[in-house]
Amino acid sequence: MNTSAIKLNNESIPHGFSVAPFAANPRLQVIKLTSETVKGFIEQALPLGVQAVEYKPFLRFHVASILNNLTNDTLGALLLGIIKNRDTGAFMLQCEPVAAEFDQLEFNILLSTAVSHLIGVPNLDAMYGKFYARFSVKNEDNSDSYLRQAHRRMELHNDGTYVEERTDWVIMQKIAEENMAGGDSLLLHVDEWQDLDKFYNHPLAKEDIQWTSPASKNITYKMQHPVFFEEDENGRPKMLFIDQFAEPLNMHQGQYLYEMGTSLEAEQNTFNVRVPVGSMLVVNNHAWLHGRDKFVADKGLYRELLRQRGAYSENAKLKQ
Repeated sequence: MNTSAIKLNNESIPHGFSVAPFAANPRLQVIKLTSETVKGFIEQALPLGVQAVEYKPFLRFHVASILNNLTNDTLGALLLGIIKNRDTGAFMLQCEPVAAEFDQLEFNILLSTAVSHLIGVPNLDAMYGKFYARFSVKNEDNSDSYLRQAHRRMELHNDGTYVEERTDWVIMQKIAEENMAGGDSLLLHVDEWQDLDKFYNHPLAKEDIQWTSPASKNITYKMQHPVFFEEDENGRPKMLFIDQFAEPLNMHQGQYLYEMGTSLEAEQNTFNVRVPVGSMLVVNNHAWLHGRDKFVADKGLYRELLRQRGAYSENAKLKQ
């Protein structure tokens, strides 16, 4: 496997952005939009406004086409190629700075919308009631899941375990932060999990597990599916696992899930990613597990995040 760089065909030479492997793990590709591309996106996309994009779903694809056109139609093919290639399956998208005044929040929402619609179609996020979700992490929290709890490690997991919609990919964008130390994103590629064979070849690997969610997720049904719910075209396993929302129905399932979670948290191939404000991590949800390291306590700690997750276009169910 050569993940040191992504090569495009002769007709798709990158324009308006750069691509480089992430130092700690070359599977993760770092894409940086040039100032010229960012400025063009500000000029063309921001006048549309976030509200219009929320109300008119077709505008989301128009925003995506704006970004793609600014790169001579090379960015979309590259992003989809990275995210669907199991050997890579993840990228961090960043922006070079621009000397211009603009609404940062609107820009960030529109940028993540452009990226999501270049790789697929987002699901309705029931927690927030839109095709994206915004939520904050503060020093004190009394929520019903680990999502907003700053002072503990959020264990490695896949998204979409408890919803009916397919969740092929996840976007995690940092909107803002203050007084923040720690809290890095954690990533582990399924193929680099040293105990994968042990759990994939286990008698319970293909047995349905029940999955549910707390009230804040606004999902009232329960799901049943195995942890290793599917294989790719080469027979490699795809995962759907999260320790918080599994409801084992017997001792065997409970012990299997406990040992799996313990193994994942001890995995030495997990690595940290510091995501700058305005940047986003985008991962193949079935080939990568993600989590978050704990924050250093600070009364003024604040981080706002934006999440989108959904299916590749050919798998999407247009329910919104």
